[in-house]
Amino acid sequence: MNENHLLTEGNVFRVLLKFSIPFLIANVIQALYGAVDLMVIGWYCSPESVAAVSTGTQVTQIITSMVSGLTLGGTILVGKYVGRQEEEKTRQMIGTTLTIFAVIAVLLTFVMLIFTDEILQVLQTPRESVKLAGEYVTICFWGIFFICGYNAISAVLRGYGDSTRPMYFVGLSCILNIIGDVVFVKYCGLGVSGTALATVLSQGVSMICSILYLNKKNFIFTFRLKNFRIDKGQARELAMVGIPISFQECMVRLSFLYLTSVTNRLGVDAAAAVGIASKYDVFAMLPATSVASALAAITAQNYGAGKLTRAKQSLGAGIAFAVVASGVFFLWAQISPESMIGVFNSDPDIIAEGIPFFRTCSFDYLAVSFVFCLNGYLNGRSKTVFTMISCCFGALALRMPLLWVADTYFPDNLAVIGTIAPSVSGFMAVYTIFFVLRQFRKDQKVYSCTD
Repeated sequence: MNENHLLTEGNVFRVLLKFSIPFLIANVIQALYGAVDLMVIGWYCSPESVAAVSTGTQVTQIITSMVSGLTLGGTILVGKYVGRQEEEKTRQMIGTTLTIFAVIAVLLTFVMLIFTDEILQVLQTPRESVKLAGEYVTICFWGIFFICGYNAISAVLRGYGDSTRPMYFVGLSCILNIIGDVVFVKYCGLGVSGTALATVLSQGVSMICSILYLNKKNFIFTFRLKNFRIDKGQARELAMVGIPISFQECMVRLSFLYLTSVTNRLGVDAAAAVGIASKYDVFAMLPATSVASALAAITAQNYGAGKLTRAKQSLGAGIAFAVVASGVFFLWAQISPESMIGVFNSDPDIIAEGIPFFRTCSFDYLAVSFVFCLNGYLNGRSKTVFTMISCCFGALALRMPLLWVADTYFPDNLAVIGTIAPSVSGFMAVYTIFFVLRQFRKDQKVYSCTD
């Protein structure tokens, strides 16, 4: 096994940063997809188009959540075999992961295309934006295969200990997406459909280029038809680890879709303001999500190698980094929320609607730094059932009922609605910390004979 891809040696904080920063950069670039779409639409199209892209992005994000949850299972298992330095099983795990995701991509495409209208109806998409939102998500649904392909390839690379090449692949996709947005929207006048088309084409080109590049560089897995096989034992293992992660991601995303449906009833300006806030949520939480994903791979490799203390130290370093980085966005939201909104749209009505929401919801940037990092560590230890139950409880038993209460008793009050996410995340952080401390106590007897 190539020593350059082992995350079990060297200074803990340096290894975490070296592995996490490409994760962070890649996630920042990937988040630019939706942000650039929204900015270009905001510059050249109507508020109805902004609300349509905002709603459409929420729909496509649930697909990405499903895919990324399962691919994280692939990352964890590939990382485990790499930590054990079992090269053949690593290769088999990669083949199993990629094959399964090819099948999932085809199934998801058909299901989403069939239920497009029902999905938009459930979200209570503003009447003025229904047709445009339908155009956006339909085109994006045809690109699900590329979403699955890119995420699966990136996941196995990260499990292998390589977070740099996925960063290059998503960078290429983002550049093509920005060019496509400007060309299709500004010069071709395709509007909402143009942004969706730019996203799909850019992801397709990136996926194809990544396959050609890895084959040329003699990656451990060769992308040839004969290598795309499913090992039943590994498929079962992937399902046991990946499905809970995917399910929890979907439930969390559904709770935020419910938020979209609540704010959509408040009108186009409120829907646009919350849509813009959702873009900042992605960016502000990127340090935490990036470190969490990195911790899953780092923890998996170190547990595979029997280095429990090192995994624990990586968790502490990850939380510290995530809190400091996300705190920058929190301070910006508290000091000048109007400037944050103005980056995407200068409409004074949208800015006025968004200011109170930004000030309250931004506390979530700090709370999720703890939740995400703790869950990343637990996922790396294959404690995915706990993280699934925890996230589903937070989404279904806390966030959605509280949103209903706010919508019922505090109608039109975005400030109150904005307090719900940080309150739920704070509560989740507390009980997850207690669970992790319990795992540490169980590990104490193991440390002396493994490290």
